[in-house]
Amino acid sequence: VVGTSHTNMGVELALKERGIGLIRADVGDRYVMEELIKNRLCLGGEQSGHIILKNLHTTGDGILTAITLCAIMRERGAELSELFDGALFPQTNESVRVKDKLKIINCPTLQSEITGAENALSGRGRVMVRASGTEPKIRVTVESMDSELNTRCAKALIQTIREIDENS
Repeated sequence: VVGTSHTNMGVELALKERGIGLIRADVGDRYVMEELIKNRLCLGGEQSGHIILKNLHTTGDGILTAITLCAIMRERGAELSELFDGALFPQTNESVRVKDKLKIINCPTLQSEITGAENALSGRGRVMVRASGTEPKIRVTVESMDSELNTRCAKALIQTIREIDENS
């Protein structure tokens, strides 16, 4: 299955338990589609709700996805809520408006803060800090089963981003 860098770790673990791998693409359905083609796969999607069923269509189609889910529910005699039994990891997501997103994203001070947040998660979560592709913003995501730790790490990252922005 192809997801994006934002695909929840809970989805990844649920797939892994079923012997299914997850390939992470950059955010955007075009990047999901590129990975589907490159890896000869047929199912991909992203958090925004774009689901691509490449064996049926080449773009995300909400109606097609709904029909496919209904067919699976009927075939299995299951409710939609019964089709996914994994636990999603809590995420803290924040965006910070900045003057120069590329300068900030490449700043060693920020990179050091990211490493500190990753160490705080002790391999049980993820930290994603990226420049928005469409806005003058830095997007911060911290994901683990500890929502309080996620919030603390995200706040520290955001404070560092704001300090770098103010001093540039």
